[in-house]
Order: sequence, then C-alpha cells, then structure tokens
Amino acid sequence: MTKINANDVRKVAKLARLELSDDLIETYTLQLEKILEYVAQLEKIDTKNIPPTTRAVEVINAFRDDISQNTNIREELIDLAPHREGDFFRVPKILSE
Repeated sequence: MTKINANDVRKVAKLARLELSDDLIETYTLQLEKILEYVAQLEKIDTKNIPPTTRAVEVINAFRDDISQNTNIREELIDLAPHREGDFFRVPKILSE
C-alpha cells in the first residue's frame, strides 16, 4: 500500500478548495496514514462466510393489529382550541377582503 504524503494532502485540499496551513497538512498526513493502516488491518479479516448486514444488531419491528375504533371525542377536541365557533375552530383572519 502506498503511503500518504504531504503532496497528496495538498492535492486533495486543492480539489476540495481548502486552504490548509503547513501544520494542518502535516497533521492530516499523519491522521490519513493511520486511517489507511487501520483499513489495511481490516482487509486482512476473512469475511467470506459472513453475510452482509445493514446494522450491528438486528432490529425487528413489533407490529400490532391496526383495529379501527369508533370514539366520541369530537367535542373534547374542539374544546381544546383557544377559540371555538360552533363545531369549528376559530382562527385569526389571514386574508384581506
């Protein structure tokens, strides 16, 4: 595997239109090199018999039956509004005549 050098970081920074100081270029060079070393370690792991997954822990949805129920809370809901006009909510006028 090729090593990351300061010129590689400068090139990527230029492509990303980033202005980096020499200190940051040195820091990012070291960090990217460590990341690539870690990826190289991961590539050595045998994953032939391991199925691909989307999560580390399998999530199973718990569904309930969707049962329609008739309720008679219309009055209670309309009473919750700050203002009421008959069987409707009263809201401030937003359009001029």
